[in-house]
Amino acid sequence: MAPQRNAVLPTALKTPAVQKLTNKRVILASASPRRKEILQTLGLAPEIVPSTFAEDLPISSFEDIHEYPVSTATQKAVEVYQRLLTDAPDDPPDLVIGADTVVFTHALPSTSIEMETGVRQELLEKPSSKEDNIRMLMDLNGSVCEVVTGVSLVYPILSAPGYEIKSIDERTLVFFGDNPEHLLQAYVDSEEGLDRAGGFAVQGRGNLLIRKIDGDFYNVMGFPGASFFKLLEILVEEDEDFLAI
Repeated sequence: MAPQRNAVLPTALKTPAVQKLTNKRVILASASPRRKEILQTLGLAPEIVPSTFAEDLPISSFEDIHEYPVSTATQKAVEVYQRLLTDAPDDPPDLVIGADTVVFTHALPSTSIEMETGVRQELLEKPSSKEDNIRMLMDLNGSVCEVVTGVSLVYPILSAPGYEIKSIDERTLVFFGDNPEHLLQAYVDSEEGLDRAGGFAVQGRGNLLIRKIDGDFYNVMGFPGASFFKLLEILVEEDEDFLAI
């Protein structure tokens, strides 16, 4: 018999979507402590089952670069869903949440920088070294980058292949100040940015480098909570079988 589970915390807002999640097995397919923290702040405490997906999709295969983190998030969520279903067919997940956050350089508000100047946005993932980190920050310094998080939900349905996938992407603009090089180097030496997409942590000391943010702050941290809950509400309204199987 499957154990009783409940990812909904007492602090969660009592919305229809949250009520649907009550006593459901909810999985976060990520080892990110920041995503776990954001979800707990918003009232959810999912099981943590990191994905083993290699995250090596070639970005050149995407006509729209914003599809890249969405596709990676989907692959993460599907891998975890299928693995858990195989390992425990009598205790399947009700909802698996996958997420992937990337940073693109040279973003401009409401314009296509590539069309305007011929400059292609560069994907910045986690820096491979301190040297790579300072290169990233020098490129971002005094400019605007775009933080994009893809979120994918995987949940069971009766028709083949046995699960449904719903995805969104959230985009936030981060405006860097004109920071002196010694500040950038001091930040790199702190090593805070080494495990962060783009090489900076907006909620930490990296905040000293930032002039302003246009969009969801949580998105820059790694998980767009408001858009995630909005997607849940839409699914509850539009699909009466959502989380009912």
